[in-house]
Order: sequence, then structure tokens, then C-alpha cells
Amino acid sequence: MIVISEFMDEDAIRRGLDGFDVLYDPTLVDRPDDLAAALATAEALIVRNRTQVRGALLDAAPQLKVVGRLGVGLDNIDMEACKARGIAVYPASGANDVSVAEYVIATALLLLRGAYGATAAVAAGEWPRNALVGREIAGKRMGLVGYGSIARETARRAIALGMEVAAFDPYLPADHAAWSGPWGKVTALALDDLLATSDVLSLHVPLTAETRHMIGTEALARMKPDAIVINAARGGIVDEAAIAAALTAGRLGGAALDVFEDEPLKAERGGVFAGVPNLVLTPHIAGVTMESNIRVSWVTVDNVRKHLRGE
Repeated sequence: MIVISEFMDEDAIRRGLDGFDVLYDPTLVDRPDDLAAALATAEALIVRNRTQVRGALLDAAPQLKVVGRLGVGLDNIDMEACKARGIAVYPASGANDVSVAEYVIATALLLLRGAYGATAAVAAGEWPRNALVGREIAGKRMGLVGYGSIARETARRAIALGMEVAAFDPYLPADHAAWSGPWGKVTALALDDLLATSDVLSLHVPLTAETRHMIGTEALARMKPDAIVINAARGGIVDEAAIAAALTAGRLGGAALDVFEDEPLKAERGGVFAGVPNLVLTPHIAGVTMESNIRVSWVTVDNVRKHLRGE
């Protein structure tokens, strides 16, 4: 039995998992008792980021052999527990890189220009041109915290738009080819220097003890007062209250948050963002487009099928 607890491309299920007993129910993530019951005989589990593959859920799946992750982040999966039980875990590495990179560039353009929320005012007969004179992206510095595959796709697009790109990544050697890749030169900087000089700061790191709230009050105070912060990586890297306070006080030019410490974001926690200006909130959707959903789904079903068949 293969259990799929969150949404994915159904054609990939039909064709990629043909011959397997499959339970596909994307509402299972919100019905933990039913999910636990379904896992009693499951050999494989396919999830996105909301299903918490740990503790009681793993205990409910005594025959589990493999977990397919429809994405790249693994913070919803207890990797140590899976390793101890011999459960293989396969992220869909690379399959949604383009989607996230395009989200970063799109929100950067949106927040720098600042003109696209005027539809209602213009339709009502107002003409707020003076209030909507924004900024160009060309000539600005894109700062990337982390310089893995998604950040490199972002750099490629930023350079094509005339941006200068710099990155902080202490785990990438100084002589690595990515710093001078085919898309152009990327400058390696210390984190404090990156914070101080970036016009757009985009986060591309996993959530760890080291990165939790790395963009908080102190980091924001080092940034330009008109800088843009974009987090399409993992919730918890940004201190949400600190971002809201900085935007409200005019100490930050804008922010786009696609991920949150608690997901789905509930109204009680979301209240910190009420009335905050120059803010874009989206529901963990940066990596999900029609195209990337197909790619992620096929990578995942191929990984799961090959593991179960010993290929």
C-alpha cells in the first residue's frame, strides 16, 4: 500500500504507480486518525510539507519502507527516526527550483515598483501617480542567504534583469564554480555585509537551530531602511513579529512571506500582520505551479516506485 496524504499530480499517480495499491486522499493531512489507520499496512508514504512524519505517525506505520517528499525541505520529517528504522526518505530535489526563483523575482519587482495595488483607486476615479512612483530592479543588489540550487536559479534571473548579486554561504568553497557560473559572477560576502548592502534579501536556507530567527530585530536593524525581504524557504527563519514591526515603523521597504512558523497560518497568529504596509503573504505556494507540480510528482513517484521494486 502506498498512502498519499497531500495533493499531487493525479496523472503521475495513475501512470507512475500503476500496479501498486494506492490510497490517494489529499485531505488525510487534516484527518490524523484516518491517516494513522491508513498507514497500518502502508509500505510507502508520499507527503508535502504539512504531514508531520514523526512520533505517533511513524509508530502507526510498522511496515513503512520509504517516504517520498513532494518538495525539498525535510523539517516535517524525523530523519533520525527514519534512519533508525531503515526508512528511506526521498526529496524531489531540483523539481521546483524554477518556480521558487520566479516567485522571488516577481515579488521583488512587485514590492520595488509598488504600483500594482492601485486598481480599486483608479477604477474609482482617483489618479494617485505621485504616490506610486516606485523603484526599478536594474542596478539593485540581490542578496542571497544560502547559495544552493534555488538561489542559483534566482541569481540567474536577477542578473538577466540587470541586478548585482551577492550571497552568503559558509558551506560553499570559495573556488566553487557556482560563484562564477554561466549566468554571471556572484560575490561571496559575510552575512553582516550582505545584510548591510542588499536592496533585496532572499532566503535560501533550511530551518535549523542556527537559522531560526536569523532575520530578526538585530538583523533588520543592519539592513537598508528601504530594503525588501523575501522568505520562500522555511517558516521560522524570519521573526514574523520583527518583520511586522519594522514594516509598520518604516524601517523596511517591504517583505514577501510565503512560509510561516505555524502552517497553515491561523487568524490568531496572522493578526500580527493586520494593517502592515508593503507586505505580501502567500500560503506556501512559491514552489507550486502547474508545471512544477507535474515535475515534483513524477520525481517522487519514480523514487518511490524504484525503491519498492529494488531498482
